[in-house]
Amino acid sequence: MTHPAHDIRVVNPLVTGPLVDGNPSTLIIAQGTLTISVDIFYAMPGNTQENRPLLTGGDPIQDPELARPPPAQTADEEEEVDDEQDDNEGLTASGHHIDDSHQQTTSCETLIHLIKGNIGTGILAMPDGLKNSGLYTGTILLPFIAAICIHCMHILVKCAHELKERMGVGGLDYAEVGYHAFSTGPSPLRRFAPLARSVLNTFLTITQLGFCCVYVVFIAANVKQVVDCKLPGNEMDIHGYMAFLIIPVLAIAMIRSLKVLAPFSLISNVFLGLGLAITFHYLLTDVPSSYDRPEFKSWNQLPLFLGTSIYAFEGIGVVLPLERKMTAPEDLRGFNGVLNTGMILVTCGYIAVGFFGYLKYGDAVHGSITLNLPPGDNLAQLVKILMAVAIYLTYSLMLYVPAEIMWPHLKPRFHSHKARRIGEYVFRAFLVLCTFVLAAAIPNIGLFISLVGAMSSSTLAIIFPPIMELVTFWPRVTKFTIIKCGTMCAFGILCFITGTYTSVKAIVEYFEHSNDPQPKFIC
Repeated sequence: MTHPAHDIRVVNPLVTGPLVDGNPSTLIIAQGTLTISVDIFYAMPGNTQENRPLLTGGDPIQDPELARPPPAQTADEEEEVDDEQDDNEGLTASGHHIDDSHQQTTSCETLIHLIKGNIGTGILAMPDGLKNSGLYTGTILLPFIAAICIHCMHILVKCAHELKERMGVGGLDYAEVGYHAFSTGPSPLRRFAPLARSVLNTFLTITQLGFCCVYVVFIAANVKQVVDCKLPGNEMDIHGYMAFLIIPVLAIAMIRSLKVLAPFSLISNVFLGLGLAITFHYLLTDVPSSYDRPEFKSWNQLPLFLGTSIYAFEGIGVVLPLERKMTAPEDLRGFNGVLNTGMILVTCGYIAVGFFGYLKYGDAVHGSITLNLPPGDNLAQLVKILMAVAIYLTYSLMLYVPAEIMWPHLKPRFHSHKARRIGEYVFRAFLVLCTFVLAAAIPNIGLFISLVGAMSSSTLAIIFPPIMELVTFWPRVTKFTIIKCGTMCAFGILCFITGTYTSVKAIVEYFEHSNDPQPKFIC
């Protein structure tokens, strides 16, 4: 049975029946004492992230573009769809490959994925972070920062659940949560929904490209130490090693399939685990007294510590994809849920590496603790190689997110499947070269990590989640929630401003003293 189209304005719509693309669904509209039951046709394009809010204007059936059946696909287009489906077999979040797209994960498997999604170069930089805060100041502040970041992860999950029920859609990512929060939030803010999604995607892109830049510096610095020990007469600086890395990194960056990248991710995790275990062996040998290390450094250096810490805890993009793949999603939340358990273990790892790393090497600690390991020790050299290979194998996963965000905007400019495929390879190569240029401009791991953490990670991990909570649940928010969200947002903005300023200032000072005589590297 068909019904004539009517322009219906809805207050508090109650939806019964699934909203399936191309299928009618029953909508019960309750307003005062009047109840109307009609069949509606709700079209949700499958290839766009912009799922429309339910009945925000006229009846969607009135739009001829939505009512018109989709055009038949050409053989070229069908081939491209098949390729994309093969390329995207798997799940990635914040550059970390999580699991096969057709498999659900248990709570234990999700816990492992959550831990590996938060462990990377950040944990190796924690001793350098404590160098800027002081031994005990940093050790006390780390759990505090962890608590804020973990709570923001819970906020994101809670907002996603609310919006799924409200919109009748699933599979939301970080940017889509921001979009739907504004599009269904207070009326004056709804026009900012596209802007919210664009801003979130922009910061996601900046963060992931920043990770790629850090990876380039990390690999080059560790390889340089190994080669300098094996070839004592070698005088090549770090930029030369970056030049040699361009071809291998370009090669792995051309892999578009998550299914192909999954084994690389597994090997990377094994190497990273072995490297951390051996590193702890060195950190816990001949440990000096804690009285030899300052308890607090200075207020001027503290923002650098905040930037490094937030960089390490910026795993918020992993949470929603992980929950979506769980057989029991309710196990993620809760006091003793997967999220809290995993992040507490991650926090303990950060504190242990930071505390013992700074206690062992003091102010001589580098941006990566691996660079402080004895250069003449073969086992230490093995750690540097393992870590460099592990980070190299993860580079393409880090590049995946910005490529997926930006490439769809360029894709329509190419008119054939072959042209689009070549164009995407060229675009990926361009992104790789951009990360190399930035890495060569700031070849200091510690300062680069602090800058990325303060400028982009603080925005995603601390600033945006409280805003989303207020917009999503307004006007049902309590005064306590307003104060809590306002305080966390203010803290995030403080970290953003002070951390970015201090990091840029430190980078400028680094270049001003770049020509000063450096201590000779002794193998």
